[in-house]
Amino acid sequence: MIHFTELDNLPTYDVKGRYVGVLTDLLVNPSQHPNLVAHYLVKSPKKQLFSIPHDQMQSISVRAAIATASRDDIQPYSPDEGMIRLKKDVLDQQIIDVTDRKVVRVNDVDFDIQPSDRHTELEIMAVNIGLAAAVQRLLQGVLAKHTVRLITSRFPTKTIPWGVVNLIEPDPARRVKLRISYERLAELHPADIADILEELSHNDQKSVIESLDEETAAQALSEIPTRMQVSLLESIPTGKAADLVEEMPPDEAADVLQELSPETSAQVLANMESEEAEEVRELLGFEENTAGGMMTNEYIVVGDAATIEGAIVALKIFEGDLESIHSFYLIDEDCVLTGAVLLARVILASRDSPLKDLSSDPLISVPFHADEKTVAGLFQKYNLLTLPVVDDNGRLLGVITADDVLDLLINHH
Repeated sequence: MIHFTELDNLPTYDVKGRYVGVLTDLLVNPSQHPNLVAHYLVKSPKKQLFSIPHDQMQSISVRAAIATASRDDIQPYSPDEGMIRLKKDVLDQQIIDVTDRKVVRVNDVDFDIQPSDRHTELEIMAVNIGLAAAVQRLLQGVLAKHTVRLITSRFPTKTIPWGVVNLIEPDPARRVKLRISYERLAELHPADIADILEELSHNDQKSVIESLDEETAAQALSEIPTRMQVSLLESIPTGKAADLVEEMPPDEAADVLQELSPETSAQVLANMESEEAEEVRELLGFEENTAGGMMTNEYIVVGDAATIEGAIVALKIFEGDLESIHSFYLIDEDCVLTGAVLLARVILASRDSPLKDLSSDPLISVPFHADEKTVAGLFQKYNLLTLPVVDDNGRLLGVITADDVLDLLINHH
């Protein structure tokens, strides 16, 4: 095992023992061998940069690096955006630790030295984020390397295997070249992704949001503070912003569009699918901080003459978020709310039972112009999971869910 800090500024010699310069960085080609150091970047006494391919490195240790090529044959360094430079792109940079679901800063990189008959290779084992690596960097060049190792062995070490490291690259073109993806991050719960996003800079947030699939990105976006949602949606291409807003629940989409600049909000709506855009426009017509402004229009409604079988059919064709469905709402031919049936009752009843016989009593609803305090009071008084919103004639307009009320209470607290 050898650390990058022990290789930084390492004296480098050619095959004849002539001094070439000091090792200044290590390059990795993620598209070919993502774990292998592909090139050694050396700075000459005249500040010129040279690149030694991995198969031309005869030996490497904490004392010196020796190439198999003559000094005159070592090629000048030509920048390549498809390469990861460990010192420039990894050391001191923030990365995502998917296992512990947090953002961490890299203090060092650990390698395994693999000698062969003709040359020596370095394989990246892990990035080091622990206190031992931080102390090692502070002492490197001050004390002998073996002394530094002795001292740092007393400190806790924390590493992340290189294979599970998620680098963050703000430049979309370079991200593609480096084949950086956030597949492992996408497997986390949206609330965990949101926590990670909040720890990142704005540019790094953009990098992650633009790279995640739309459904995952929208779910994570729903979990971060509104000001951060607005900042991100304002800064990414309008088409991408529209795709994300489409995937959000209509009430949350309406909330964030109200906070965007009128110009951006109009552009996002214009780029959305017509059906989703219309759902959001309906909600934008209601005042903020009222029951109408809090409600969603994703709910299941059936005629009040329907049976259990009809409710099951309605559930099967429902395209919204099933996790938010707790009740079926009954309306008459004038769309007036006449009842609400809990999902649990539907599951337990026989298929030919009339739905209205299972309706909750009393039927609790709230007018669209009621304030947030009234809404919160009803949820608390009746231990509700959902609350239907009606107009002045009792017609069903939408439904408020408990999570929205919880957000309201937390924000006001």
